[in-house]
Amino acid sequence: MPQWGGGWVPPAAPKPGVIPLQPLSLGDILGGAFASFRRYWKPLVGMMLAVQGIAILLMTLAVGIAVVVVFDRFSTVFDLPPGESAADEDVMALLLAFVPAAVLLLITVTVGAALISALGPAVIQEAVLGRPTTFGAMWRRCWSRLPSVLGTVLLAGLIAGAPMLLVYAIGIPLVIMSADASGPPAGLFVLILGVLVCLPVSVWLATRLSLAPAAAVCEGLGTVAALRRSSHLVKDGWWRVFGITMLGYFVAMAVGYATQMPFSFVGMAAFLPSMMDAGEPGADPSVAIAGLGVYVICIVVGGLISGLFQFGFPPLVCALLYVDLRMRKENFAETLIAATPPTAPAPTATTAPTTPTPPPTDAPSPDRP
Repeated sequence: MPQWGGGWVPPAAPKPGVIPLQPLSLGDILGGAFASFRRYWKPLVGMMLAVQGIAILLMTLAVGIAVVVVFDRFSTVFDLPPGESAADEDVMALLLAFVPAAVLLLITVTVGAALISALGPAVIQEAVLGRPTTFGAMWRRCWSRLPSVLGTVLLAGLIAGAPMLLVYAIGIPLVIMSADASGPPAGLFVLILGVLVCLPVSVWLATRLSLAPAAAVCEGLGTVAALRRSSHLVKDGWWRVFGITMLGYFVAMAVGYATQMPFSFVGMAAFLPSMMDAGEPGADPSVAIAGLGVYVICIVVGGLISGLFQFGFPPLVCALLYVDLRMRKENFAETLIAATPPTAPAPTATTAPTTPTPPPTDAPSPDRP
């Protein structure tokens, strides 16, 4: 029986997935991001490894082609007798040969960032409702929304970075002119003052537009519509979005650093003794080389594992912020509850016997009401 003075306790919000379907707290968002990474680590890690693998393959191919094209000019630039300098045409040929590789690197990094930005919302769409997913489904989903998400990444970066680009375009020439006393001596002061004024503006714009990839993936919006949608959702909640987003990045860096530390310790434990023994007379140099190899392998493996979490965790936080703002402003929880897949009723303590019992003689037949 209820005790006297006890208040009415509202029922708990349904939680079919990683978060309760109600406005989220900070703990709900961070916990939901960790739970999403833990439950869906296979498609998350698979997508990020695929993106990085394709990027490394393309860059290796581009650099290899550039090296083959200008291989004969390496000796004319780097293998010269003392006192001689390389010809300008040889140096220019080397630089021009690697320009396509640099452009490809920029394009690859941008497209990879867009794919990873689309991956977080695509995973959260399934994680919120507790639905399973696969690497293939995530790849198709992210690839289908790549044009819109890529547009949001580029346009948001251009809008947010415009104040800082303007400061550099004005301040750096002033600093150069001040260096040879042909311009105002306060060029450096103008540059620093411009950075202090325009940097908060860029941060404000970046935060207002930070949820555009989630809107482009979850609502199927185009680039401009997704940017407007993000600005509308973040309005009146800028500080909360900024604080939780920064906290998500700090948590990702801290967890990534903690993940990499054991690999660094193992590598140093293998490398330092071999280097100390290498200084003794008659020491085998292969031992030092082996220790160095173990150290490099540990650093690379630790950096790869920590990098996967550092790249994959913040988009999950941003996607959960998008869901939270929609639940706060648009009653999105009711839509999610309606879309929750039905679950089978749990068996009770008193289950029916395995053998059917005949109905009583006065029970209606199945064909009559």
